[in-house]
Amino acid sequence: MTEYKTVVLKPGKEQSLLRFHPWVFSGAVGKLPSGLKEGEVVRVVSVDGNHLGTGHYQIGSIAVRVFSFSDVPADPPFWVEKLSSAWQMRLTAGLLKSGFNNVFRWVHGEGDGLPGLIVDYYDGVAVMQCHSAGMFLIRAELAEALLTVAGELLTAVYDKSEKTVPFKAGLSPCDGYLSGKASVPRMVMEYGNRFLVDWDSGQKTGFFIDQRENRRLVGEYSNGRKVLNMFCYTGGFSVSALRGGARCVHSVDASAPAIGLTNENVLLNFPGETRHQSFETDAFEFLKDIPGDYDLIILDPPAFAKHMEALPQALKAYKRINTRAFQQIAPGGILFTFSCSQIVPREKFREAVFTAAAISKRNVRILHQLTQPADHPVSIYHPEGEYLKGLVLWVE
Repeated sequence: MTEYKTVVLKPGKEQSLLRFHPWVFSGAVGKLPSGLKEGEVVRVVSVDGNHLGTGHYQIGSIAVRVFSFSDVPADPPFWVEKLSSAWQMRLTAGLLKSGFNNVFRWVHGEGDGLPGLIVDYYDGVAVMQCHSAGMFLIRAELAEALLTVAGELLTAVYDKSEKTVPFKAGLSPCDGYLSGKASVPRMVMEYGNRFLVDWDSGQKTGFFIDQRENRRLVGEYSNGRKVLNMFCYTGGFSVSALRGGARCVHSVDASAPAIGLTNENVLLNFPGETRHQSFETDAFEFLKDIPGDYDLIILDPPAFAKHMEALPQALKAYKRINTRAFQQIAPGGILFTFSCSQIVPREKFREAVFTAAAISKRNVRILHQLTQPADHPVSIYHPEGEYLKGLVLWVE
């Protein structure tokens, strides 16, 4: 068996691992081996020497991200097995349907027992993001494993870890193809809608796959409505609303490239479409004076909080923008409102939205409570993985 260095926990600190939580916090570590480097595979043991987990060591508050609770070597067959399990779950969920849907998240970090790794599948191309030094150091091995699992359904693997790996690890990452190469333009299909994807310079891996089911729901509510899509990015909600029969759709984003991509995606699906108009402007400013103009509004802002210190200001921002939407939406309107901030608890987000409703003095009812889709699974042992929160609200 492969020999790995051993991290020994303090007495009584093994309980979270015995409950299969994949993080070992630095405060739980009693002894580190000498010469340990960030990204190394380590065995985690209790003070009496019992094996608790195997994972990647890293510097910071989370000292080890555990990828196996069995004492097995992290060799190529191990990674193939892990990636195959994630692939089969997506196939079982019906996420790869020819001519209907060819984009989904293949690996969702802790949700798939692979902390520090994200892989998105775009019609034959796997776009990988490593969020830990350990996963980055084995990226070539992971690329080979991805190709082995998907076979002819995968033609290229692209590494987009330059902005996601820990900068203090000194890894000098550079985005690029690990295998093969994709042609341009890159187009994917989601529930029959086509979208252009830019994983070279776009946000995250190029497309917000996690809103797939919520985009479809927007389409179901859009028939005959005037729709406002705030923070539109690539225009996914706008395309779904048009497909659903909206009489008019307006897309708003402060980013010129986002507006450009939205316009391209609308034209890709609806050549010569006259029901759509886009606005390059600040969302908060746009919402100031639109009294009753829209009867379906979508609020899908970027993460207002990426660390705990920003949580109070983030909650104020959610309250502020939802207040404006409640005050401006037409009677009988429907509001889709989201938070993608992992550190914003579901209860706190709801509280911010409910406070906004009270300030607006509108009668509001909850129609749906939304979350991330099946290809963004949450390990039952790692509830922190539930990050996407959404509400669909009827506003009298």
